[in-house]
Amino acid sequence: MNTQATQVAEALFRTEALKVAPADRPFWYTSGTLGPYFINTHYLFGGEAPAKALLALIDSALTGDHLALPAQIGQACLAHYREDPLYAAVMDYAVELASGLDFDAVSGGERRDFFFSYVLAARCGRPHITLFKDMSAVWTDADFSGARHLAGDDLAGLRVLHVADLVTEASSYIRNWLPALRGLGACVKDSLAVVDRSQGGKEVLAEAGVALYSLIELDEAFFEAARAKGQINLAQEAGILAFREAPRKFMADFFQAHPDFIKGELAAGGKAAERAQRAIELGFATAE
Repeated sequence: MNTQATQVAEALFRTEALKVAPADRPFWYTSGTLGPYFINTHYLFGGEAPAKALLALIDSALTGDHLALPAQIGQACLAHYREDPLYAAVMDYAVELASGLDFDAVSGGERRDFFFSYVLAARCGRPHITLFKDMSAVWTDADFSGARHLAGDDLAGLRVLHVADLVTEASSYIRNWLPALRGLGACVKDSLAVVDRSQGGKEVLAEAGVALYSLIELDEAFFEAARAKGQINLAQEAGILAFREAPRKFMADFFQAHPDFIKGELAAGGKAAERAQRAIELGFATAE
């Protein structure tokens, strides 16, 4: 791991963008499954508070004119880049990686990609393409001026670098971002992710003709280094490796070792109970 990647790894823990659960208390995921770690990549914006503030600003902007959003959010990201050295270090590394790639414009998808794509476009002096979940797109120049809706073959022949906050299985690429960009005529051969969860997304993108580059990859070597630094303990590392190898077996083994866990979650109420009930409905667990 080079110096910049090491800084990103440190920042993941410092900002709590990466949280690792105690070995006996894994995290619930929205899907009703359990896992040993949780990632909020956008916390690399400088921590939970500034990240949530920007996300709220994005949500507010999404309710208004989409042509106005890029300048509002892009300028907010640039202002924070100038003020927060941790976020600046992450973005400077992203710019360094991007400098070795050939692209004419940068794209980012609604919502968390915006935390990183706008600053990268501005720092690289490239136009930005803002992609929305409804498959619409807005073009802005490198300074976020000249906003216009894209249609037809407006991006014909243009090489676009898509920037993502996090890649897991690349489902949003296949479902939204690649069809939107290629539907406008763009050539998308490269993508830059802040974090690659190393759970098959790179391979999915390769099959779609896209090479993935990332600031940090959460592979076995990453977690081994984190344990060596005391950021996680041996039991947590073992749980993570077991989860990565076989997520469903990880859950089954946990429920077997903790037979009262589901009952306790159901009794707790709230989101814990909702996700426990979801796990039961999906057949991952029983209430008995």
